[in-house]
Amino acid sequence: MSTIRPVGNRGTHLSEPIEYGRSVIGNCLEYWPSASGETDVLIISGIHGEEPDCTVILSKAMRMLDAMPERTAIVTCANPDGINRGTRGNANGVDLNRNFPTADWSSDSVTHRWTIDCGNEVQLSSGEVGGSEPEATALIELVEKLKPKQLIALHGPLGWIDDPDDSKLAHWISEKTGLPVVADAGYPTPGSFGTWAAERGTPIITWEFPIEGIETMFHTTVPVLVELLSGAFTSPE
Repeated sequence: MSTIRPVGNRGTHLSEPIEYGRSVIGNCLEYWPSASGETDVLIISGIHGEEPDCTVILSKAMRMLDAMPERTAIVTCANPDGINRGTRGNANGVDLNRNFPTADWSSDSVTHRWTIDCGNEVQLSSGEVGGSEPEATALIELVEKLKPKQLIALHGPLGWIDDPDDSKLAHWISEKTGLPVVADAGYPTPGSFGTWAAERGTPIITWEFPIEGIETMFHTTVPVLVELLSGAFTSPE
């Protein structure tokens, strides 16, 4: 297991990431490979640009370790255009988490909340076809290249661990965070990354961070990610 880096050394990452594609406007899509080159787990964050806290929290956890995870690969930001612009969708106004080429992909517009206590009124596109966006197709190619045994997608702020397989890993995260394990989101998610993963037979957990300030999550969520990345849980299903 990795040990913790001194605080003064945490300003940068231990290594440079590898480019796995380009965004709509040409921003680099990056991932950090595992130290061994084998991928048991692939963690993906920042697919929604309005959830930058997920990217920061994951980066913080990575930068606390004195070695890259042995068998975990990491994407800190799957939607850099959205993060840069502060929008949920990419530069084309597409919700990437509704753009994967699944059996249930729909051309209908996608709506989301302006704030957590509002109705779903903000409209985005699901793309011209499933997999129309370069960020989605690049992520598909990355998963197919790495062949992870387990996917973990970081989101917020619903505060649960979504795992239709009810796996031991989901319950390990639940015990560490106090967040409940649920079998599904409770609403339709056509064209989602989770549905795409399920259709290809790759287990996926959607870890929804709770409504907490980012400084609070440095103390509640980062330590759990550090444990996970350092190998505290070693049996992905």
